[in-house]
Amino acid sequence: MPELPEVETTRLGIKDHLIGHTVSLVTVRNFQLRWPIPQTLLVDLPQRSFTRIERRGKYLLAFTGGGCLLIHLGMSGSLRITNAKEAALKHDHVDIVLDNGKILRYCDPRRFGCMLWLTEAPAEHPLLKHLGPEPLTDGFSAQALFDRSRGRKMPIKTFIMDSHVVVGVGNIYANEALFVAGIRPNRNAGKVSQQRYVKLVVAVKEILARAITQGGTTLKDFVGGDGKPGYFKQSLLVYGRAGQPCKTCKTALKEIKISGRSSVYCPQCQK
Repeated sequence: MPELPEVETTRLGIKDHLIGHTVSLVTVRNFQLRWPIPQTLLVDLPQRSFTRIERRGKYLLAFTGGGCLLIHLGMSGSLRITNAKEAALKHDHVDIVLDNGKILRYCDPRRFGCMLWLTEAPAEHPLLKHLGPEPLTDGFSAQALFDRSRGRKMPIKTFIMDSHVVVGVGNIYANEALFVAGIRPNRNAGKVSQQRYVKLVVAVKEILARAITQGGTTLKDFVGGDGKPGYFKQSLLVYGRAGQPCKTCKTALKEIKISGRSSVYCPQCQK
């Protein structure tokens, strides 16, 4: 699943192609995503110009003068900039054709994403209204995280992956941040000290920021490419490395399941 850095890289990759341009046509080949694409999108979006492209958690918000296009990439979705010379493939469900002939093409093989048209304030939409703070802002702090964790018996990894607590910390980056902070992923969230939450918040911010920076090297892929920025695999310390030696102490990394998700940790470095 695309995580926050990949969604942010997508935003950076498409924004300069969209802002200031007017939609001339919307083509929908399959309306059945996680939530059906509204038929009204075919008439509501054309003749409107994009004014800014923002991100909230893993949602993309493409604003126009009269509404906002809300996009989620789901488990396998992607966006890319192309043109009419490139034929649409099996899973290319939506084309948003711009006045300069470029096309914003939405691909989603598993159809778990969404594309909705909002006329109300996006912050009040049910999908966004109850989201937690952005992890790269001051709203995500060790004090707030510590306070909210008191009395919580869930694993710390599940806690920081809860979008009501903080948005955008998905499975890959939760594994990495917990390793850097020296916290076992199955430790009870309510028993993690405030000092360790300070380390965790710093780790989350640094890892996500670095992943976004490295993702910037894939921006060229949004023109004539597959629209899928790669994870910063060369920098992963624990995720996907179960059984391999810890890069810090050489102890074999262990893998457990937490809430059905793979969790890899070092039994020596993480307590």
